[in-house]
Order: sequence, then structure tokens, then C-alpha cells
Amino acid sequence: MPRFVIQRHKSRNLHWDFRLEQEGVLKSWAVPKGLSKKVGEKRLAIEVEDHDLDYINFEGNIPKGSYGAGSVSIQDQGNYVIIKWKDDFIKIDLRGREFKGIYNLRKMSKDWLLWRDVE
Repeated sequence: MPRFVIQRHKSRNLHWDFRLEQEGVLKSWAVPKGLSKKVGEKRLAIEVEDHDLDYINFEGNIPKGSYGAGSVSIQDQGNYVIIKWKDDFIKIDLRGREFKGIYNLRKMSKDWLLWRDVE
């Protein structure tokens, strides 16, 4: 099963990085308010560049002057099952320690919306 990670990233602005293993990379979104566990509560998700798979276990400090400078810690990680994966809509079943259940990502004009779905 593919893996996911949610990383708390305190850089210029605190946000959470949501990363999904897919096609040999980590597809990645910055989520300013973090993922919600409440069904239907939508969160902005800003797509960022893909990351290498070895970044899935990264925790530590990114040095000043580097892209993403600041502290990174893992909030949750685990596996997920793909229910649907299209260019503008992703539906997955997260199976982490803290985050479990169906989550959707819907691409709007530029950014994405992320929310927990009913089971």
C-alpha cells in the first residue's frame, strides 16, 4: 500500500505538509490550518512540488537560507488506499495512527480543497 505523511512545518508561516506516495514521488500540499478530523470541514490545500520518497521520514531543521527553512516534525504517517485518483479529484482512505478515514482533495481553479468524508 502507498504511504502518507503529515508534517508540522514551522517555517515563515506555520502549516502542515500533506504528502502522498504516488508514482515514485511524494505528491505534496501545504495545508495552512492542518487536516481536520471533522467530517465536511474544508481546508485550503496549496499544491507544492513533488518531494523525493526519502522525505517521508524527515524530521528536523531546514537551515536558514534554504527552501522551506524551519522546523519539521511528523504529526502522523501510515498507509492509504486509493479510491479515486484523477487530475482534479482525489479520494483516499487514510490509515494512520491519528488520521483515519476517507479524505477528498478537489482542485479548484488554482488551489485545492481538502476535507474528511463520511465513511
